[in-house]
Amino acid sequence: MQCSYFDAARCGSCTLMGRPYAEQLAGKQEHVRTLLAAHRGLGWLQPLASAEAGYRNKAKMVVGGSLAAPTLGILDAEGRGNDLRACGIIAPGIRGAFEALTGFITTAGLTPYDVPTRRGELKNLVVTESPHGELMVRFVLRSSEALPRVRKHLPGLRAALPRLAVVSVNLLPEHKAMVEGAEEIVLTEQQTLTMRLGEVDLHLRPQGFFQTNTAVAAALYAQASRWVEELAPSSVWDLYCGVGGFALHCAAPGREVVGIETSEAAVAAAERSRLDARLESVCFLAGDATAFALSAPEAPELVIVNPPRRGIGATLAGWLEESGVRHVLYSSCNATSLARDLAAMPSLVPVQGQVLDMFPQTSHAEVLVRLERR
Repeated sequence: MQCSYFDAARCGSCTLMGRPYAEQLAGKQEHVRTLLAAHRGLGWLQPLASAEAGYRNKAKMVVGGSLAAPTLGILDAEGRGNDLRACGIIAPGIRGAFEALTGFITTAGLTPYDVPTRRGELKNLVVTESPHGELMVRFVLRSSEALPRVRKHLPGLRAALPRLAVVSVNLLPEHKAMVEGAEEIVLTEQQTLTMRLGEVDLHLRPQGFFQTNTAVAAALYAQASRWVEELAPSSVWDLYCGVGGFALHCAAPGREVVGIETSEAAVAAAERSRLDARLESVCFLAGDATAFALSAPEAPELVIVNPPRRGIGATLAGWLEESGVRHVLYSSCNATSLARDLAAMPSLVPVQGQVLDMFPQTSHAEVLVRLERR
């Protein structure tokens, strides 16, 4: 894949841009295998390739420029808007919505926030596309001053974008390099975006986390589900469960599944998915994964962990090492922290693994590893 923005040094986010994709994937596989080389019994499945372009189901665009000519992209070295609307890794359905969205910015009088002068209202635009093409659009504003104008002109935007399902305003009053603030105001009757993966409907709220590569996320959950079915545990914990992707894919009659996540919004979304699927043996709780494990009266047969880049940490790794958990599935977006956590759990031996290329054109990848107690 080639990118004119990368070639012109306007954007360097995709550090592997221009490198043959087969070479990228082989390099990621080799990097992960090297980091986990101490585990000699670890067998590797074939790495899962992704589409090279158009794979991102979520675009976080900094709004710059002027009210008459807004830009969507990133900031340059001087803090000014650098337009990247034609970014090739963003899903075509999202790119196709940018023209209507920039027109709405002008019509609704959402003055782009100017970082050097700290003036203006609209800071960021966050757009997510579902597998069926529906869109969720979030306007990150400095204050609620423009909220009446957003409401007033929203019918026109929905007419221009019939696929628009969820619209919200997020308030970020601080002058910080952040994508969003804490307060979210949903402006549409529909509150969540339905992300259907396989036979499972996941409900995504505006502030919820979801894997940015829908096709690879579906493959990730499917592989985890196959391993769980093979092991047939009667009890499963899904720690750092997000909107419940692993838990819902691994549910089965007679199997007790508990999902733990700090985000109450994500738990509410997961609970809605559970109710829709009528899964009586699944439950979701809001809380810290480590605290939940340490306070639980007994351990399950299998634990799934899908932590942020920092990994699960020494305390949870130590609990898993000393627990009676027979099997662990570890999904990691950072092989370095994965290697560190595995070293802290020597009784849980990695037996199978797979690299899934969630982020083509970058050095990042997802790794799923199956551990069993020896």
